[in-house]
Amino acid sequence: MADKALIEKAKKIFENFLAKQGSRKTTERFSVIDELYSLPEDEHMDVEGLFLSMRNKGYTISRATIYNTLDLLVESGLAVKHQFKDKVALYEQALTYKHHDHHVCIQCRKIREFSDPKINQIKEAMGKEFQSSIKSHSLVLYGDCLIENCENKPTLH
Repeated sequence: MADKALIEKAKKIFENFLAKQGSRKTTERFSVIDELYSLPEDEHMDVEGLFLSMRNKGYTISRATIYNTLDLLVESGLAVKHQFKDKVALYEQALTYKHHDHHVCIQCRKIREFSDPKINQIKEAMGKEFQSSIKSHSLVLYGDCLIENCENKPTLH
């Protein structure tokens, strides 16, 4: 179930962001927030998935509006954009975002999130070695699914 207070907080932040930019505050833009922030925290959604989900719920919105709104949400800090190997861009909500890394199954395409403190230790060590204040990192592990009868694997005909 979506956290209504979180959605309202996101909308307020977005409203302030749009005002500072001098951009229009449209119903369609705010409906994208409703949809993105109604997803489970660990869910990643592409534009097509958002478009279909919103259309199925009766929204009248174009793919272009979704693309443009997601760009604004990323710019405002309300969404995080990921690009995994050959996949299209995927988005997730950012207000509840805690840094994490990803494992992508090559066969079944499932994306799993994980965190490991050893990765931060490596990041700090590399910062020292390169005399750099590392601000962020991205780690994506790709592997083959070993789950027997994995429900996400494509079936061969």
